[in-house]
Amino acid sequence: MLFRILGPLRVHETSAMGSPVRRAILTAFLLRPGRSIGIGELLELLWDEPPASATANIRSHIAGLRRDLEDIAPGLSDRLKTYRGSQSSYGLDVTSAEFDLAKFTRSARDGRSLLLSGDADAAADALEEATALWRGPFGLDLPPTRWFTGHVAGLNSARIDAYQDLFTACILANRTEMLCYRIERVIVEEPYRQSLWELLAAAHCVCGDAVGSLNAIKRCQTLFADDLGLGLPPTVEAMRSAALNWDSARALRLIEARASASDSGQRYRAAPKSLALS
Repeated sequence: MLFRILGPLRVHETSAMGSPVRRAILTAFLLRPGRSIGIGELLELLWDEPPASATANIRSHIAGLRRDLEDIAPGLSDRLKTYRGSQSSYGLDVTSAEFDLAKFTRSARDGRSLLLSGDADAAADALEEATALWRGPFGLDLPPTRWFTGHVAGLNSARIDAYQDLFTACILANRTEMLCYRIERVIVEEPYRQSLWELLAAAHCVCGDAVGSLNAIKRCQTLFADDLGLGLPPTVEAMRSAALNWDSARALRLIEARASASDSGQRYRAAPKSLALS
């Protein structure tokens, strides 16, 4: 994979970019694949309130980015294109096969479609491939502008969505080895995602561990009450009823119903518009 942004930025397996601004510029190009970005637009992406010297700084950083790419791999700087016109603009030549975000989007969408069609085993395979592309949260060193903040929130949310679909597929495919631990790891990152708590309770319950399921539900109840002033989410409450009755079959049916929910199939439809790679 030539360009990787799902986690710390990597180009050809190296992170040797000259400065945070150059990394941000390269990330902006990768988030706008196949499109040129003018200097004026780059200013808006990098600064909510650009400094007076911003235009000159952009040109300097573009030149520095070319040097960085060339240092990483001879000829790689040719990927950074300059387009002449009334205002100079720039773009990056990259295909979907070279870019981890494009591959993640495709694999996550495929996994979701397979899950909706009832093929849990194939869905789990596709979603394992999608989530394995992530090496950590996206955008930790990007400037906190409105544009980047929106992308950071959106991509990291898509990552958790993919994990939720993966855990659902694993339960339905009876791939439960270490599953509770895997769900717990994601809950640490997103403790207020009620679906994760539902899946954790279900994973315990379908394995016959009603006590583990009830403990997870109690933790969820305490967290939502203490931090948010909310009651137990209805889907988690339904899972508690299954655990109280040692009813693993009911827990499985609840997860099946969750997988076939009609509105959840919309998650990944917005991504291809910004990833229109050939």
